[in-house]
Amino acid sequence: MKNPESYLSETAARLRPSGIRKFFDLASNMEDVISLGVGEPDFVTPWGIREAAIASLEEGYTSYTANAGLIELRREISAYLQKKIGVKYDAGQILVTIGASQALDLAFRAMLNPGDEVLIIEPAFVSYAALVTLAGGKPVTIPAPAENGFKITPEQLESAIGRRTKGILICSPNNPTGTCFNKEELAALAEVIEKHDLIVFSDEIYGELTYDGEYASIAAIGGMKERTIVISGFSKAFAMTGWRLGYAAGPKPWIQAMLKIHQYAAMCAPHMLQHGAIEALRNHEEDVKKMRDSYRRRRNYLVAALNKIGLDCHMPGGAFYVFPSIQKTGLTSEAFAEELLKKEKVAVVPGNAFGESGEGYIRCSYATSMEQLQEAIRRIERFVGTLLPGKKGGNEGTAKAEYMNV
Repeated sequence: MKNPESYLSETAARLRPSGIRKFFDLASNMEDVISLGVGEPDFVTPWGIREAAIASLEEGYTSYTANAGLIELRREISAYLQKKIGVKYDAGQILVTIGASQALDLAFRAMLNPGDEVLIIEPAFVSYAALVTLAGGKPVTIPAPAENGFKITPEQLESAIGRRTKGILICSPNNPTGTCFNKEELAALAEVIEKHDLIVFSDEIYGELTYDGEYASIAAIGGMKERTIVISGFSKAFAMTGWRLGYAAGPKPWIQAMLKIHQYAAMCAPHMLQHGAIEALRNHEEDVKKMRDSYRRRRNYLVAALNKIGLDCHMPGGAFYVFPSIQKTGLTSEAFAEELLKKEKVAVVPGNAFGESGEGYIRCSYATSMEQLQEAIRRIERFVGTLLPGKKGGNEGTAKAEYMNV
């Protein structure tokens, strides 16, 4: 038999492993590490949601559901989206998936022909380009500069569109930068999108975690519902990452195409967990608000503390990440992350894991306790103090002082 690797498909062989998981795996093998790496709520799923799933098991809900998901859940998602983003979908326009990641995968596979291009605003979540590639498409990145708040302009979008451009992926609030597009900015991009007859893959998984002003979805802009697939789920807002429940909403022919692939690839999302999702949407808005308020306080603390110790950091509008610049230190993103982990046992994700535009930055998740964030800042300050002239390492006052100003 030949080398086993020689049997791999060219696509799988070329696929790069996640840069996020690399540092998480390194940190998991070390003691006394504070991880600001993986984007996962530090809250446990609210009890009422867990209780609903347990009760469904006790009542014997262990069979398959309809491939698209329980009709009750799809109706709840419909009502929820109408309230959240102001767009009405019927149950036939909604597909329940195994996480938002599967919804994105299905959307790309249903919509892309070989060689079709998808524009991706970068820095971008690590799976986007990979999923486009796996679907036979070609990812094309549009750099979003820090000086513009990590947003692109209509002019940038216009210049990036080519003969094979099929659509654009918009993630707002963004992972890794936390940037949010407001309604006016989305409307300006929508003009270009409509002009070139593009479709939109709108990743709104962090939509509930918006801190300044109302959340805006591009699907709510006139004419955009018909050319947008809204992707979301329960992982981030409801602290249900391990449940792996997501959904997609969009034009019925597109959702039906995604459903056909879903039928063959996964059959349906787990029955009992869908009952938990129904409970989440019906009765746990207050829990989401409490978690969001906690994240907001942590965001305010972390941004102020990072800026004070010399790492320029913009104020993110949503999600639970900050994306500070480490360019002043003279280190690359990977070198900074590796040295910080080795010397101070703080795990962050190097910015280049999110594309070339992320070089010179690191991603820090504040989905961890305030006590852990304060200790992380003390350690980061010590480390930065060894790199930046005029900055003394080990200033224990920063963490407390900035916390008092939150």
